[in-house]
Amino acid sequence: MSNRRATSLTIETPEGVEFSFDLASPVTRSLAWMVDVAAIGVMTKAADKACGLLGHVNEDWATAIAVILYFVISIGYGIVLEWRWHGQTLGKRVMGLRVVDAQGLRLQLSQVVLRNLLRLVDMLPIVYLVGGVASFCSRNCQRLGDLAAGTIVARERTPQAPDLEQVASAKYNSLLAWPHLAARLRSLVSPEAVGIAVEAVSRRDGYEPLARIELFQELAAYFQSLVEFPEAAREGLADEQYVRSVLRVIYGGGQGS
Repeated sequence: MSNRRATSLTIETPEGVEFSFDLASPVTRSLAWMVDVAAIGVMTKAADKACGLLGHVNEDWATAIAVILYFVISIGYGIVLEWRWHGQTLGKRVMGLRVVDAQGLRLQLSQVVLRNLLRLVDMLPIVYLVGGVASFCSRNCQRLGDLAAGTIVARERTPQAPDLEQVASAKYNSLLAWPHLAARLRSLVSPEAVGIAVEAVSRRDGYEPLARIELFQELAAYFQSLVEFPEAAREGLADEQYVRSVLRVIYGGGQGS
């Protein structure tokens, strides 16, 4: 670990695409955690009321179930939301933060589970003392759960709209024939992935042919994993054309591809 903490993390993909993350500070992460604690408290209180009704039948069972539910809610809250919301909990969404893979890869469920399970260690002995010390000492502001899972918490940035005529010229876009799927794609895609796609399209002529093919294969696969458009929408589109069509969809262009 380094005593000098970084404020951003720059990653270069094997294809030569560079992109950076603005790292969340310990203070910002603490504020997000306070929001999450409040949300967990509300859910725990509701669970306690439900267990209170069970207490009329068997008080010991009610107490045991209440304890189990507390741990399930405390840990499950982060796992479920970070996986479903692509690296965000309610607190992180409010504070504009997101959990991402430290190598710029797609965030995996195993990483989400591991970083949240180790939250129990980071919380020791009280009020996140272990995790707080680790974040302040870590160069990339990572608590123990992040170090083990290979994740960072970054500030979410809305990418600036590119020159669409450069990255996706105004031709017919078959994806826009399914507006509900286009809207879903816009809601699910991460700003980081969009930034990588824009950079890839902008610099496409500077890549080696094989690297260019592999890069757009990965990007197209990522976008298709979020929303699967009908075969008719993708017919005749190479991976690079598909990515350019996706960018038109994301930035709300008309009939562009």
